[in-house]
Amino acid sequence: MSPSDPREPAVTGPAVTGPDSRGPAASVPEPTGHAAIATAVARPRGASGAALLGSELTVLFRRRRTWAMLAALAAIPVLIAIAVRLTSSPVTPGRGPAFLDRITQNGLFVAITALIVSIPLFLPLTVGVVAGDTVAGEANLGTLRYLLVAPAGRVRLLLVKYAGAAAFCVAATLTVAVSGALIGAALFPVGPVTLLSGDTIGVGESVLRSLLIAAYVTVSLLGLSAIGLFISTLTEVPVGAMAATIVLSVTAQVLDALPQLDWLHPWLFSHYWLDFADLLRQPIDWTSFGANALLQGGYILVFGALAYGRFVTKDILS
Repeated sequence: MSPSDPREPAVTGPAVTGPDSRGPAASVPEPTGHAAIATAVARPRGASGAALLGSELTVLFRRRRTWAMLAALAAIPVLIAIAVRLTSSPVTPGRGPAFLDRITQNGLFVAITALIVSIPLFLPLTVGVVAGDTVAGEANLGTLRYLLVAPAGRVRLLLVKYAGAAAFCVAATLTVAVSGALIGAALFPVGPVTLLSGDTIGVGESVLRSLLIAAYVTVSLLGLSAIGLFISTLTEVPVGAMAATIVLSVTAQVLDALPQLDWLHPWLFSHYWLDFADLLRQPIDWTSFGANALLQGGYILVFGALAYGRFVTKDILS
């Protein structure tokens, strides 16, 4: 065997020590992005779940698209507050979104009004983009197969993808609520809030009520996220999965507005989206919150099972 034969073992000299030595930790760069997710999966199972979730959230919230959507959501209450502030005549009660006429009296109503405006279209739009991209986006980039090489299991990866979409639901809702509260406090007086029941509560409790409404809206979007996750397992084209999720959201709301389909309304995932008025009464009536959570939980179970059945039997070619 000649010295130049590639099968010949390499001849190495004495080990180099000191400040100029290069070990594996110094020669291998830290993986980032989707490579970081796969590296996290390859770790021992005891820690891979948390590491995988952390990597997924890092990738999600480092994307410019994510921050662009959050910035657009934050602009909604700002536009509402500025429009009301610049209006010379008072807002007529009953016209426009609910609580719009109360903004000039108390800036805390900007957040509630912005959530009401965002629920039908803007929040489902952004959630549909994120949920539709969960699996299809990885397949489109060619990283899905790479992620599944490590022994994390498809179920764990699917759960992490849904957890990432749910985290975005929380971030999107809080963005609208916090932005509304800040711009409302900057442009309008802030004080005790008169509830729908006629009772008056202080500023601190009114902020807690706003957070409860944000939690209600977040729960409302979890069912749509599960639907988007399932659709995302059906295709390798993320734009198609996003569009289908958004169209289903609009369709459900159109069906919910037809009185001829009263029998169907309680089963539509969008049926309770705007039923958080009970959170603005004294005492709080949790009936609508519980009904909404139960309905969304049903959608999560059904479409989570469908996503599981599709994903674990799917041939991953990309």
